[in-house]
Amino acid sequence: QVQLIESGGGLVQAGGSLRLSCAASGRAPSNYAMGWFRQAPGMEREFLATISRNGGTTRYADSVKIRFTISRDNAKNSVYLQMNSLKPEDTAVYYCAAVAAALRNTIQEVPRMYNYWGQGTQVTVSS
Repeated sequence: QVQLIESGGGLVQAGGSLRLSCAASGRAPSNYAMGWFRQAPGMEREFLATISRNGGTTRYADSVKIRFTISRDNAKNSVYLQMNSLKPEDTAVYYCAAVAAALRNTIQEVPRMYNYWGQGTQVTVSS
């Protein structure tokens, strides 16, 4: 069992930045690949970024590839999402998720493959 708690969301003006954090606890969080997703009202959950167990492999959705950066610090059992040049269309609830990964370089884009989810943090970007 892994527990995930997101933080760092809030209200920001267009063009601004936010850094989301996801604190993991429980059974060996460093054995999990991690992902960030978001969901706007009336929309499906959207993949944003994923990072492997060792942090050596990442992948991004095209919509955020240049603006967002995922990272992790296994010593702190934490994963981060640095978001720059935010746009009003980035407004959503942001979730981190964990998926068991046998290989150190495994990443995962598909939400239904993830084993654990946080409760989400709201990000609102004003124009």
